[in-house]
Amino acid sequence: MSSRMAGAALLRHLGPRLFAAEPAVSGLTARGVMPAAARFLPARMASTAAEAAREDAGAKQPGGTEKAADGQSKKAIVSYWGIEAPKLVKEDGTEWKWPCFRPWDAYTSDTSIDVKKHHAPTTLPDKAAYLIVKSLRVPMDLFFQRRHASHALLLETVAAVPGMVGGMLLHLRSLRRFEHSGGWVRALLEEAENERMHLMTFLEVTQPRWWERALVLATQGVFFNAYFVGYLLSPKFAHRVVGYLEEEAVHSYTEYLKDLEAGIIENTPAPAIAIDYWRLPADAKLKDVVTVVRADEAHHRDVNHFASDIHYQGMKLRDTPAPLGYH
Repeated sequence: MSSRMAGAALLRHLGPRLFAAEPAVSGLTARGVMPAAARFLPARMASTAAEAAREDAGAKQPGGTEKAADGQSKKAIVSYWGIEAPKLVKEDGTEWKWPCFRPWDAYTSDTSIDVKKHHAPTTLPDKAAYLIVKSLRVPMDLFFQRRHASHALLLETVAAVPGMVGGMLLHLRSLRRFEHSGGWVRALLEEAENERMHLMTFLEVTQPRWWERALVLATQGVFFNAYFVGYLLSPKFAHRVVGYLEEEAVHSYTEYLKDLEAGIIENTPAPAIAIDYWRLPADAKLKDVVTVVRADEAHHRDVNHFASDIHYQGMKLRDTPAPLGYH
């Protein structure tokens, strides 16, 4: 008898919530998806339903759209989670239009570099690393010849891989061993991001052809896995390989500059993204862009040879502070 009374009392309390008709709203509710869930999660789903209704209303009203930087109208994002894209401006007060990086990521490159600096291989691993890199340069030179912009596109898709792989593995090591990384996780990820920004810049100069895209796909698949295994087996060898790759990158961009100075390649205005990323003058040219990119590659060369030297001296990267922000 008591169980029947308890059941009746429970039904009186839950019956209106489970079986009462819900108010009609647009979106998922109109299709019958939300009412079922709302019976069990009334407070949360009611808030979500209200947000969905406001989003639908905003889409129908002029206030639900905003003017994009290119003059086209785009729908404003309405989110239950309260996340809004910040409206950023440059120092002159104009709107910041680059979603791939922020004003505080921009910097002025130090172009006072030694383009001829070279690590002479003495040990067997160093000689193997040097031989591998030199053997890879021959087919690239034959394939691209003097098409420097296309060569840069492929070069940057490869150069952005080691920093990400090394940073990821050091990150996992730091978590696994409950220890600091000495800043090297951030330093290597900064390198990867910087190389990716090189790629974004040269995409404004030229577009890859279909066979170049296919080459990038194959190269990235092979190089990522090879470097991943190589870094697990010998970080000092992996960093030395990258150091020599960056030496070749410095050489490639030096040849690019020679052709620009000789007039073989037109010295066009610098892409807007490059002007904002490297804080170049408004009237900067392509030559200025190649100059700062070459300086970045020289800095990456130094950092990776330095990391390899740390391992060769029997030390760990975490025991030596990483050169953060070394541009």
